[in-house]
Amino acid sequence: MEPTYNPSKLKRARSCGFRARMKTRGGKAVINARRNKGRKRLVTK
Repeated sequence: MEPTYNPSKLKRARSCGFRARMKTRGGKAVINARRNKGRKRLVTK
């Protein structure tokens, strides 16, 4: 059997990265919520 999870940093950045978040209204809300909470990391690397 082959592994079903094949991590790709580029794919992850494009779907969960900062630029992807800032494109949508909901994403901006996520960033702001994390800022207000005082998160060290706003998005995944």
